[in-house]
Amino acid sequence: MSDLIHVSAAIILDARGRVLFVRKAGTGVLMQPGGKPEPGEDAADCLVRELREELSLVVPRAALRAAGSFRSPAANEPGHTVVAEVFHLDGEGLEPVVGAEIAELRWVTRAEAPGLPLAPLSRDHLLPLVWG
Repeated sequence: MSDLIHVSAAIILDARGRVLFVRKAGTGVLMQPGGKPEPGEDAADCLVRELREELSLVVPRAALRAAGSFRSPAANEPGHTVVAEVFHLDGEGLEPVVGAEIAELRWVTRAEAPGLPLAPLSRDHLLPLVWG
């Protein structure tokens, strides 16, 4: 279906319990890091590549823990649905740097999250996995 957008996304939690969000250039919504797979790329390989390109994070596949597959309205493409393969990643010791396509990165606390413009996928599915 043309209205489905397949992506891989990471829930990255640091030692202080904050979750890493990014804002893509030209958008106003915060979301989990990740992106669309290239032809022949599986979900984990896609996420490893996207984390390297967007945040200069070198993460081995073995560090990713599957969190599940989720569907949600797309944040930046009206009328489309995101189908996300999501992985947990321990953020301790990671130092992300703004890279390709990213305008902002932000570590968000549980208290801050309700007041921020979050992607539906993050708000409705991913943050409940972290904070209940």
